[in-house]
Amino acid sequence: MMTRMEAWLTDTIHALMALLALPQVGLTSLFVIALVSATLLPLGSEPAVILLVTANPAMFWPAIVVATIGNTIGGAISWWMGWGAERAYEHARHRPPPNARALAWLQRFGARACLLSWLPLVGDPLCAVAGWLRLPFWPCVLYMAIGKFLRYMVMTAAAVWVL
Repeated sequence: MMTRMEAWLTDTIHALMALLALPQVGLTSLFVIALVSATLLPLGSEPAVILLVTANPAMFWPAIVVATIGNTIGGAISWWMGWGAERAYEHARHRPPPNARALAWLQRFGARACLLSWLPLVGDPLCAVAGWLRLPFWPCVLYMAIGKFLRYMVMTAAAVWVL
C-alpha cells in the first residue's frame, strides 16, 4: 500500500508527464533545455527529448527538430561567446593567443570540426573555440546543426526502440 507521500509523488510525476506530452508546453520546454544545454552550462537535453517522446510517440520528429534548433542556437551562442572572449583577450593583451596543438587541429579542419559539437564534454567548448578562432559563423552553424540533428535522431530512435 502506498503512503500519502508516495501517492503524491506518483500523481505529480504523472501530471508532469501529461504536461510534457502537450505539444505547446513540451516543445517550448524542450527548446529552452536544448538551448541552455548547448552553452557552457552543465545541462543535458537528452533526458528531456526521451521523456517527451516516451510520453507522446507522435512527437518524435517535432521533438528532434525543436531540440536540434535549440541546441544549434545554443552552439551559436557559444561561438559568439568565444569570439567575444578572443576580442577581449586581444584587447587586454595586445597580442594574439598562443596556438596550442588543439587550436591548430581545429584550424586545420575549420568549420567541419563543428560536426563534433554533439560530443559530451568537448562539444560545447568546441563551439566557443571555433568562435575564438573566428572560423566562419554560418558554416560552423550548419555543421553544428547536422551533427546535433544526427545525434538526436539516433539517440531518440534508440531510446524509443529500447523503451
